[in-house]
Amino acid sequence: MRHLLSCVRHNQLNHRRITPRIHFILCANYKPQKPQPPPAPPSPPKPPKKPVSFSHHDESWEDSYSWMSQLNDKVAMRHMDVYMEQEEKYTEAVMSDTERLQSKLQSEMGSRLSNDLSTPILRWGPWLYYRRVEEGKQYPVLCRRLARANEDFISNKSPSAGFDFTSGKRIEQKLLDYNEEAERFGGYAYEELSEVSPDHRYLAYTMYDKDNDCFKLSVRDLNFGSLCSKPQADWVSNIAWGKDGQALLYVVTDHCKRPYRIYCSMIGSEQDDVLLLEEPSENGYVSIRHTKDFQFVTVHIFSTTSSKIFLIDAADPLSGMIPVWECEAQAHCIVEHHQGYLYLFTDAAKDGQSVDHHYLLRSPVNCSLNGRKWENIFSDDSEIIIEDVDFSDKHLVLIVRDGRNFRLCSISLPLPSVKEEIKLKELSPQFLPLPKNVSQITPGTNCDYYSSTMQFTISSPLMPDAVVDYDLSSGKWNIVQQQNLLHERTKVLYGSSSSASFIQSPRNLGSNNEVNPENHSMWNDLSEFYACEVHDVTSYDGIIVPLTVVYSRKRIKQAENPGLLHGHGAYGEILDKRWHSELKSLLDRGWVIAYADVRGGGGGGKRWHHDGRRTKKINSIYDYISCAKFLIEKEIVQDNKLAGRGYSAGGLLVASAINSCPGLLRAAVLEVPFLDPTNTLLNPILPLTPADYEEFGYPGDINDFLAIRKYSPYDNIQKDILYPAILVTSSFNTRPSCLGLCFLLTLLGDLMLFSNLFAIIPGGMGVKPAPILFGVWEAAKYVARVREYSVYDPKHPVLLNLTADIVEENRYLHCKESALETAFLIKMMES
Repeated sequence: MRHLLSCVRHNQLNHRRITPRIHFILCANYKPQKPQPPPAPPSPPKPPKKPVSFSHHDESWEDSYSWMSQLNDKVAMRHMDVYMEQEEKYTEAVMSDTERLQSKLQSEMGSRLSNDLSTPILRWGPWLYYRRVEEGKQYPVLCRRLARANEDFISNKSPSAGFDFTSGKRIEQKLLDYNEEAERFGGYAYEELSEVSPDHRYLAYTMYDKDNDCFKLSVRDLNFGSLCSKPQADWVSNIAWGKDGQALLYVVTDHCKRPYRIYCSMIGSEQDDVLLLEEPSENGYVSIRHTKDFQFVTVHIFSTTSSKIFLIDAADPLSGMIPVWECEAQAHCIVEHHQGYLYLFTDAAKDGQSVDHHYLLRSPVNCSLNGRKWENIFSDDSEIIIEDVDFSDKHLVLIVRDGRNFRLCSISLPLPSVKEEIKLKELSPQFLPLPKNVSQITPGTNCDYYSSTMQFTISSPLMPDAVVDYDLSSGKWNIVQQQNLLHERTKVLYGSSSSASFIQSPRNLGSNNEVNPENHSMWNDLSEFYACEVHDVTSYDGIIVPLTVVYSRKRIKQAENPGLLHGHGAYGEILDKRWHSELKSLLDRGWVIAYADVRGGGGGGKRWHHDGRRTKKINSIYDYISCAKFLIEKEIVQDNKLAGRGYSAGGLLVASAINSCPGLLRAAVLEVPFLDPTNTLLNPILPLTPADYEEFGYPGDINDFLAIRKYSPYDNIQKDILYPAILVTSSFNTRPSCLGLCFLLTLLGDLMLFSNLFAIIPGGMGVKPAPILFGVWEAAKYVARVREYSVYDPKHPVLLNLTADIVEENRYLHCKESALETAFLIKMMES
């Protein structure tokens, strides 16, 4: 044992003596381990190429991915399913390192969703109509209550099934539960048209039948809650009540979804529905609407070459149609009736000369077409442009534009009988209070013709949408609904709110357009935290293009901020510059949000629209590029930190700009974009309207065709060039949305008042005017060709994100998709 212990001590001493030397030797021979290489970036999918040759107007081209649009080819669709699954996995792999960021963004955006108990209440006669969402239900419920019962109800919470426990009375009537409608239509509830009869007895509405790809008409008896046996029609695009609710007129479409027949159904009658009109021309479209006093139903027959308007006596809808207006060229037209006069709001040519803006005409009802004379009411005024009109029994309300500023004014009716045109200011208009930076004024349904109160939604880049009731007789106004982001709550619509800060005291209508700056807090304006500026940008041909810039006052730094440039520029629509809560996540991270009002869009008159369509579509693309360069050159946005964003036709705009200047943008988000106009316009899979061809061009016209080939994103992808990172979102949803029909009906004449058609009473929840949705094959073809032609760089991925139908109806799923897009932009800027 001692021997062993001595050996151990000897070894320990020797170890102590040699340890420094060994340490030196180890250090001399030490080689640091190489860090593990990062995982290889995922490889993008490569769909099969099946080249097909096409030719038109002596021009030939080849398309390797045309098989993606062969919906009737089962083999092609099986390949498409596999390819879509690969794209989904690739997008998930590329974005996997942003999962935590996406979760945070989704939480941010979800917390900003307004907790509205209902839509704004619409008062019509003795009733209050509104929609509300019940807890745990996916779809809303359409309800009403008597106004006198509501005045006695003071609780601030949603009553259970409309039951007042204080009085022991049920004060709410459920008219339509869309959750039950979803059960009727295979778990899916999408309503396009909704009209309550003038006697408040019936509700006519259309629901989307997914299995048959059409809108189905139903009429519900509101007294008993049961469906009427008739009418029950398919392919319905338009409805209007007649005979004080005893008759319903409706329009049906053909197999190409062209509205072409008008039927009249007598409610409760066993007789077959009567065919009132059939438009034989394949280029003719038919629309109907009742005047606000329900005395007439107007019929508008529209084509690319003419517009005709007829009147039907609502009291006797089978008595025939009386022609009241006709013009040779395509024009916007809407006819309203007021105390024996017809009022026509149109932009038709005057004396053979094209006009740039709308104007208002008047003519007695009892005139023949040959003897009818339309007198112009207002003299031309270059300073104040009339954008829209609405009528009540005692007031005419005008949405006007003074330069770039929107204004809202009221004029007493009836108008004086004068032989000469008069200036608007001679009628002593009352300008209604508005906040600063108004980007859009949208009318409410305003169904009650005899009410002195009209409702409008006021939009601004710096303010959540405000729904405002203006009492035009008493001079009082009230914000009935607006999300207050500062208090993270919304006004309560069941009775009165307990918080005085959410009750707007009555204000008299002033002579000025805006309220005093110190009163801006009543609008829940966010200008204390964010700034809005409008710049004049000179385009390539010297035309001035408005550019709106929004940024955080605390985060702005010269030439250091990333930016996102929105664009649309189509159909003469005003670019959506409303406050969007999901963009707050970018603003608070130092992003600049910009909006390019390029030619082809709205806000600048008919000429501004026409200068950005068909053969002049290239102007809108160059306008967008000029705005992008302006942001960088003026150091509003950091160089190489600018992204682009476009929805539908706006996707075409941004994608075409990328083809022209691939290095201008760092990233782009293209939402449900129009990317392959050559093939879509030549061989439409989804039905197109004359409005679509008037906008993008007729392939049969050689000049239009050459212009299409020049601006088409899919046909002009540059080879061997590094493209920006691109996220294309699309949907398997191929039904034509109500939004596309909305624009068509605008051309057919329903300008301000068409909002009634698309709103579940009272008013649509977040309906955004836009063209039709384009098929997923356009996005898939574009993504495949960009990857094939451009230089591959994993830091500049080209992604395809597919969404489901339900996203557009589910705001929480919408937050999830918005979080993905926002995370993509942030990732690309930081990569």
